[in-house]
This record gives sequence, C-alpha cells and structure tokens, in this order.
Amino acid sequence: MKKIGLFGGTFDPVHIGHIEIADSFINSGCIDELWILLTPFPPHKLEKKHVSYDTRFQMLKLAFKEFDCKILSVEKDLPKPSYTYRTIQALKKDHPDNIFYFCLGEDSLSKFHTWKHYEKILEEAELLVAKRPNSDHKSVDEIILSKTIFVDHHPIDISSSTIKENINDKEFLKSNLPNSVYSVIEKENLYR
Repeated sequence: MKKIGLFGGTFDPVHIGHIEIADSFINSGCIDELWILLTPFPPHKLEKKHVSYDTRFQMLKLAFKEFDCKILSVEKDLPKPSYTYRTIQALKKDHPDNIFYFCLGEDSLSKFHTWKHYEKILEEAELLVAKRPNSDHKSVDEIILSKTIFVDHHPIDISSSTIKENINDKEFLKSNLPNSVYSVIEKENLYR
C-alpha cells in the first residue's frame, strides 16, 4: 500500500511558502507521494473573490513542475462547497489500496476542530502537520493530537493575502513567487 499525503488549498496564488511546506512533506519520510489538491470554493472563503480555477491550476502545475508530486483537480467535480472529509472519502473510494494522510501547516491545526465534520477527517486519515519551531499544542484537543504526526519544517513568513497586498511591488513578488507564477500574474494582470 502506498502512503499518500494530501495537501489542499486555494493557492490564490501559489507562493514559495507553499513550495517549502510541500517540500517538508515530501522529505518527511512519512509518505511515498504527495498529491496537491486545488480547492475551487473553500467553505470558509466563499465571500472572497478568487482568480479562476483553471488559472490557479495552471500556476500550481508550473510552480511544482520540478517536484515529484501530483497536482489533482478532483475537488472541481465534487459537490460544492468543498469539504475535506468528502474529498478524502472520494479519493479512498477511487484508490482503495492507498493509505492517506492529510497534510496541513501547524497554524491550521489550532483551528482544525472548527472544520466541517473534522471527526470524519480523522476517521479517514491521519494528519501530517508541518511543525513550527517553538510551538506548543496546548489549545489542540487530545483526540486530534492522537491522530497527528509532526514533520520538521522551517516556515517562510508569507501568505497569499500578503502577495495580493503587495501586487504592485515587483521585487517583493519576484522574491516570494516562483518565476513561472510571477510571469502568469504579470502577463494576465492578475490581482489588480
């Protein structure tokens, strides 16, 4: 059985922080493959405007073209809004011979109990969490921690919202985006 890490997000846009965390999951020794899942309409961001799914998918493929991972659009065809437990259930049905781990950053772990049917996610997959230096987990429920494996990670302090806030600062963008993603944003005049 292959051990598959599932790393999902809106990636709007994908940036070097996403690449670093994906690299930490790939090199953790916990999984055989990393599958990156592009979320079309995340339930907690429904009110926000997003760049089109196809453009984000294109940028994601460009950003990870040198990596040994798969970029999947499975959530595009699932019921909206996209709930993680549904995605994992669909993947388990289509790939019954794989063991799945759901990958997330440690900043998301403290809010994990607020996710829709988080208990179902824990029934379907263990969590693979990119650990931040000097963090503690006092606010995280013991049930969640019992299904969590921490992997070493040195986070980069960048977010998609920070990219958008600095969209007119070319040097900032060039230092925080893969070149291929920067080119798409410039060519298509995105986030302006």
